[in-house]
Amino acid sequence: MSAVLPSPVTPTIVPRRGLLLGIRGWAGVTTALAVVAVVVPISNLLVPADSVFHLSEYAVQLIAKIMCYAMCALAMDLIWGYTGILSLGHGVFFALGGYAMGMYLMRQIGSDGQYRMNMPDFMVFLNWKEFPWHWALSDSFVAQMLLVVLAPGLLAFVFGFFAFRSRIKGVYFSIITQAMTYAMMLLFFRNETGFGGNNGFTDFKRILGVPIQTPSMRMLLFVITGCTLIAFFLIARAIVESKFGRVLQAIRDAESRVMFTGYDPLRYKLAIWTLSAVMCGIAGALYVPQVGIINPSEMTPAASIEIAIWTAVGGRATLIGPIVGAFFVNGAKSWFTQAFPEIWLYALGAMFIAVTLFLPQGIVGLLRGPNGIVARLRRSARKEEGSAS
Repeated sequence: MSAVLPSPVTPTIVPRRGLLLGIRGWAGVTTALAVVAVVVPISNLLVPADSVFHLSEYAVQLIAKIMCYAMCALAMDLIWGYTGILSLGHGVFFALGGYAMGMYLMRQIGSDGQYRMNMPDFMVFLNWKEFPWHWALSDSFVAQMLLVVLAPGLLAFVFGFFAFRSRIKGVYFSIITQAMTYAMMLLFFRNETGFGGNNGFTDFKRILGVPIQTPSMRMLLFVITGCTLIAFFLIARAIVESKFGRVLQAIRDAESRVMFTGYDPLRYKLAIWTLSAVMCGIAGALYVPQVGIINPSEMTPAASIEIAIWTAVGGRATLIGPIVGAFFVNGAKSWFTQAFPEIWLYALGAMFIAVTLFLPQGIVGLLRGPNGIVARLRRSARKEEGSAS
C-alpha cells in the first residue's frame, strides 16, 4: 500500500505595496518643492529687478493666491471626485479659516490704526467699548491657528452629520450647501457680529510681530503655502491609495452595495467631508495675510461654484487635475480681467461648457487615459520601433 503524500501547499503571495507616487511622481514632487523653496525665492529676492529671470512681487502674490485656491480644489476633489459628493458651499470653510487668521492679524495692528486705539478701527467707529466674547483669545497666535482648524471642521462635522444621516445626496445636498454658504454670508455682513461687516478685515501690519510687507516675510508665507499644497497633495494621495480611499470610491459608485457589505457610509463620508473643510480653512488662513483682506465676498455662492469649476476643468478623481485647473482658470482670469475685463465671465462660462461637452475628464484626462495624448504618442513610438525592427 503506497503512502499518500501530502500535496504541496501553495504559499500565499502578499502583494508588495508600491511607491505612493512612483518614480516619476516623486521626481515631480521634488521638482515642485525645489521651485517653491529655492527657485522662486532666489528669483524674487536675489535676482536684480531688471533681469529677465526676476520674479516680481505681483507674480509671487498671484502664484501664492492660486496655490491657496488649488488647496480648495484638491479638497473638492476628495469629496466630489472620489466620494461623489458635490459641494457648492466650500467657500464658507475657506472664509472661516481666513476670518480666524484675520482676527489675529487685526489684533496685531495694535494702536497703529487710524484711531490710534488698541481695538480694530471698525469697532472704534461703531463705538464698541470692549471686544466680543469670540475675540477673547484673538491675540494668541496658537489659539487662532487652532480656530483655523476647529471653526470649519466643527461646522462641517455638524452639518455633515445631520445631512448624511438623513441620506441627503445628489443635487439636494448641493442645494443645501449653497444655502448654508448664503446664510453664513448674510450673517457676516452684519456689523453686530463683530467681523467688520461688508468691509471685513484689512490693513494688516504684522504677523508674530514681524511686518507683513517685508520681502522676506512675504517670501516665507509663499514658501509655507507651497509646501502646504505639496503636503496636502501627498496626504490626499495616501488617502485615495488606502483602504479608506477605496471605500470612498465604492461609496461614490454604489453606496447601497457598500452598506450591504457591512460598511457604514456615514462615518466615511463624514470623515472625508470634515477633512476637506479643514483643508479649505487652512488655505483661507494662508490666503489672508498674502492678499491683505478678507470679507464676506469669499462666501458668495459664485466663489464656491468656482471651486467646483477648477476641479472639473482640471479633471476630477486625479488629484493633480484640480491643481492644474486652479492654475489654468485663475491664470486665464488674471489675463482676461486685464486684457478683456468685460468678457471674462462669458469666457469662464464658455470654458466650463466646453470642458463639460468635449473634455469630460478635464485637462489631465486629455493627457492621460487610453486615448490620451501621452498614450497615443507611446503607441505611435512603439509602431515606429516595430516597423524599424
